[in-house]
Amino acid sequence: MVILGLVRRRAARRALSVALVLPLAGCAVGPDFISPTAPITDKFLGAKSGSIKSAHRDYRDWWKGFHDPTLNELVQIAYNQNLTLLSAGTRVLQARAVLGIAIGSFYPQVQQGTGSLIYTQPSAATPLALPNAKPTQFWTDALAAQAAWELDFWGKFRRGVESADGAYLASIASYDDVLVTLLGDVAATYIGIRTAEQLIAIARSNVTKQEEVLKIARAKYTGGGSSERDVFQATNVLEQTKAAIPQLTIQLQQGEHALCVLLGIPPVSLNALLARSRGRIPVPPSTIAAGIPADLLRRRPDVRAAELAALAQNAQIGVAEAQLYPAISITGTFGGAASTANGHNLGQLVSSRGMTYAAGPSFQWNVLNYGQITNDVRLQDARLQQLLVDYQNTVIKAQQQVDDGISAFRQSRLQVGYLRRSADAARGALRIGTEQYEQGATDFTTVLTAEQNLFQAESNVATALANVALGATAIYRALGGGWQIREDSYFVTAATRDQMRARTNWGELLPPAGQPQPPAPGLPSPADVGPTVRPPEW
Repeated sequence: MVILGLVRRRAARRALSVALVLPLAGCAVGPDFISPTAPITDKFLGAKSGSIKSAHRDYRDWWKGFHDPTLNELVQIAYNQNLTLLSAGTRVLQARAVLGIAIGSFYPQVQQGTGSLIYTQPSAATPLALPNAKPTQFWTDALAAQAAWELDFWGKFRRGVESADGAYLASIASYDDVLVTLLGDVAATYIGIRTAEQLIAIARSNVTKQEEVLKIARAKYTGGGSSERDVFQATNVLEQTKAAIPQLTIQLQQGEHALCVLLGIPPVSLNALLARSRGRIPVPPSTIAAGIPADLLRRRPDVRAAELAALAQNAQIGVAEAQLYPAISITGTFGGAASTANGHNLGQLVSSRGMTYAAGPSFQWNVLNYGQITNDVRLQDARLQQLLVDYQNTVIKAQQQVDDGISAFRQSRLQVGYLRRSADAARGALRIGTEQYEQGATDFTTVLTAEQNLFQAESNVATALANVALGATAIYRALGGGWQIREDSYFVTAATRDQMRARTNWGELLPPAGQPQPPAPGLPSPADVGPTVRPPEW
């Protein structure tokens, strides 16, 4: 019996070794991912001008090129507090947990655990009871666990890990894209606020000029040098200019409210924060290095996210195709059982005498599925093709956004030059017209026209200056700049991390504050997909 037991144990060990090796030696059905080709041009359309260079820069801190301390502070606050970005960070954690689930699916699974403790009192009143025999009472103890390990011959679980890994990396790229968008929105909203302040200042300055003209018109009317019509006309223009201020104030306040949301706070007064540089429209650099369109494939987070989504879906084809083949598993039941007449004895339950086990291979093959599995493979392939088309569309749109930004930046700079000369001429016309009106050399219509032209011209200059800054911001955003600022931190705030750890055991996936955080790839790509067989993540 001892020799027989030794042989059985050796056979069990050999079977376990084979079971460990077979899943790793199996093939993985389904196509391997091939990075899609992207429709790109050699250079951007606006790269021929002196203000746009073809040099490559990463633009990690592109907003600092505006040399505006308030903008720098707003960007940092938004990065630390924006709730949309924080939500994107939690989606990264979700995807990371899904990856852990996929990794665990590769290993043996305990399907059922059972245990019992039963006291039995046989009946003495049954026909089978022996004459004059006393019933025998006894305890029955049992403890068992049933486990199964589906061997990954066809790569179903490994493709699942590959798909989950791609989805996890895509969530990081999506987080980076949200961050790039956030930085652009903060800059654009701030530019809009400063522009509204500048337009309000221009309106008030013109109100002052027009009030002086109204005094002249009233004086001439009182002295009999003109009719009351001039007074009415001067009042009409003045009140229209005053009426522009409330409308501009609405734009200013709405911009501040939008900025509050970007900062992750409810609408509050930002006077203290915006006190510096009030009314000064941020000035971008005179030249911008846009690189070449091919750079977008390497630095635009949304392009990376689209490619990684295709990678994750590509692996789903293999998961579906593996269902066409038999699922081979090793199943077993392990436990102990013991019965005693003199009280229960758990010691015998876990002893070698009470041990019981059964193990062996099994398979399941969905042969008669009426084309369901085949059509599922087709479905996964069609979804992949859609994502490949979406990737190409994302690349084309990225190039469009860069060219749109370049066009706005270049043309607005030209426009500023024209409009500044127009505003200078309008100021001269108003000065001369007012002097001639006082001297009686011209009628009041000339002064009214000059007033209206000056207000419009100065407002146009401010708007054009804002368009230059907005055009530069659009270029930086389209180039995918700014996501790099998250490389030295994590996807959720320390407060959020503590809150989640207080609810759930996150293990090494979400260490406490002050401890090193799990490393994350810079801008993830298919090259960052890890091995498909990894240790479980407890």
